[in-house]
Amino acid sequence: MPSAVFRPTTTFSATNSQAIEAGFMPARRSAVITAVKELSEGIIRLTFADAYIAEHAQPAQFVNLYLPDPLHTAPRPFGVSEVNGEEVSLIFAVVGVGTERFAQLQPGDTVDVLGPLGRPFNLEQSGHYVLVGGGLGVPPLIKAAQDLSRRADVQCTAVFGYRDDHFADEYVKRYADFAFSIDESEGNVITLLDRIEARHAGQRSAQPKILVCGPLGMMKAVAAWTSRRNLSCQLSMEQRMGCGYGTCVVCTVDTKYGRKKVCSDGPVFNAQDMGWNE
Repeated sequence: MPSAVFRPTTTFSATNSQAIEAGFMPARRSAVITAVKELSEGIIRLTFADAYIAEHAQPAQFVNLYLPDPLHTAPRPFGVSEVNGEEVSLIFAVVGVGTERFAQLQPGDTVDVLGPLGRPFNLEQSGHYVLVGGGLGVPPLIKAAQDLSRRADVQCTAVFGYRDDHFADEYVKRYADFAFSIDESEGNVITLLDRIEARHAGQRSAQPKILVCGPLGMMKAVAAWTSRRNLSCQLSMEQRMGCGYGTCVVCTVDTKYGRKKVCSDGPVFNAQDMGWNE
């Protein structure tokens, strides 16, 4: 009996432009760094040019950045903070080797990117949005304020809490109708929410929609605050990730409906999905 003959099949690798035309997100690709700025000690705002991410990124979505190092294959996920033309800005803290390397990039350098990834905030409704951010949870809320600022049917209030330096106020004030911030020497975001509520006591207005991103304890506190007032609350969860698109199952969290992956099922979840408002 003759042995089987194996013939190689023809393969096709689409270019980024062909992938976009076919309705698919383009693959990992190289982007040019256009600006790097230190906002505060260890807090970096990095901007790169990528037309696809700039056009398609929605608030709370993130992008993967890759180090040009075979010993560090896992990407680092960063929430999109702002989009201007074809430029995409990220804000992150230098906390390890990867973020330190990204912080050392200079305009004209290149970095491999993939995205946008994840499930964004739902901003379909009109009305009043209150964006509550803590620390490095503020970037996706700046993007939310930027997108909401283009609409005539919404009002936007930013409520940010910091450890000390108010590094993101300059950016969110460009877009929000009202912006309030506080640091640990004065209180926290619940302090601000209580003050805002007291200021508007007795006024008849539609219930605000709350968007939250920040440390876990802060988000649980805000979810409880909204629950007592029967307000809708969307949470952009922060979790350590491996791949960023649902393959490695590193970023799972417990919800009322079982374990979910933050990178693909989220990062946005409703507070009731997490069971935090009960």
